[in-house]
Amino acid sequence: MSEFWLISAPGDKTNLQAWERMNTVTSKSNLSSNSKFHIPDLKVGTLDALVGLSDELGKLDSFAESVIKKIAQYIGEVMEDSKDKVQENLLANGVDLISYLTRFEWDMAKYPIKQPLKNISEALAKQVTQIEADLKTRSAAYNNIKGNLQSLEKKTMGNLLTRTLADIVHKEDFVLNSEYLITLLVVVPKSSYLQWQKTYESLSDMVVPRSTKMIAEDAEGGLFTVTLFRKVMDDFKAKARENRFMVREFYYDEKELKCEKEELMKLASDKKQQYGAPQWQPLLPACLSTSFRNGFMVPTVSGELHVAHKTEAWEKSALLSQGPLLRWLKVNFSEAFVAWIHVKALRVFVESVLRYGLPVNFQAMLLQPNRKSVKRLRDVLNLVFKHLDEVAAASIMDPGMDIPGLQLSSQEYYPYVYFKIDLSLLD
Repeated sequence: MSEFWLISAPGDKTNLQAWERMNTVTSKSNLSSNSKFHIPDLKVGTLDALVGLSDELGKLDSFAESVIKKIAQYIGEVMEDSKDKVQENLLANGVDLISYLTRFEWDMAKYPIKQPLKNISEALAKQVTQIEADLKTRSAAYNNIKGNLQSLEKKTMGNLLTRTLADIVHKEDFVLNSEYLITLLVVVPKSSYLQWQKTYESLSDMVVPRSTKMIAEDAEGGLFTVTLFRKVMDDFKAKARENRFMVREFYYDEKELKCEKEELMKLASDKKQQYGAPQWQPLLPACLSTSFRNGFMVPTVSGELHVAHKTEAWEKSALLSQGPLLRWLKVNFSEAFVAWIHVKALRVFVESVLRYGLPVNFQAMLLQPNRKSVKRLRDVLNLVFKHLDEVAAASIMDPGMDIPGLQLSSQEYYPYVYFKIDLSLLD
């Protein structure tokens, strides 16, 4: 279970005995896994300052959690082809999140404890706010290239009627620079290959005999060339359409095709270099040879024309490379998560002082509930610590009872200080 309860109770002798009792009962009954949560001696300040800080920390807690969830989700998007590897890439200071949380140590260098609590809170808020601002900028760029890549995939993964032909056609397939002749590309269904061979020369006048050749094939049909006189082009198109032969509106332009190839390759390269995702790369034209089949000339394809086929080796190599965005996301996820847990520690400290008074003397503990024993664990905690706040304890037993002067609902208030930490960041 990825849910943790961060709780605290007074640290005097009586309550330390209660801690031991709670720890013994929960461990023996397998209700939860418990560990002490160490919070250093922070500067208390005034009561008014603590009350104000309590509200600010509540907002900062929610904000920080939302930022780390956004980052985690973007990591999932960037690693779209390796979804099963996302969780292991969510680390805090180089370790998995549960290990960091259960072995939490205050970062004295980053958040010195000699300064007032408000200063620490402001430093944490500034850090998380900056990460969120950077995330917005980078996510906008990510969404832009993702849109471009989706357009690219549509171009290259459609059938022969819709997909780009930049990686299929050759200059030699066309009659170029002729005042009278033109070469058309016709998509013929597989079931109609023989019909095409028998009829294409008679679909209109002035079709060059024996000028057809299949230059590409997919699951639905083949792409054939045919050469004819320009003056009969419209008539040929109409007759072809009547016979379910679809003429592609395509005219060979070497410069335009070169630009399209370069654009496809650049976008594919950008995805790998900038975003660290497995690289999709359009294949250049396969080497084709010709042979006779069913009485007509067809190419023998030595390479795969459909470019989105991912091999196992390709996927493995992709995992080894991480682009700047993925690296940034992982580093800043760690920074934001560490900041978030420090916010939780601050909240426990502030609420414990407000609840239990001065001098500061409380014990914080981290509980990981057993999924099947959440209600039982709550009952045990209520029984062990009900002496801290009899009214709150009674309200838990009777959910319809209100606690006078308390803003929170009775389900969120307990005799002890309580904050939930949910590590289900990808849900």
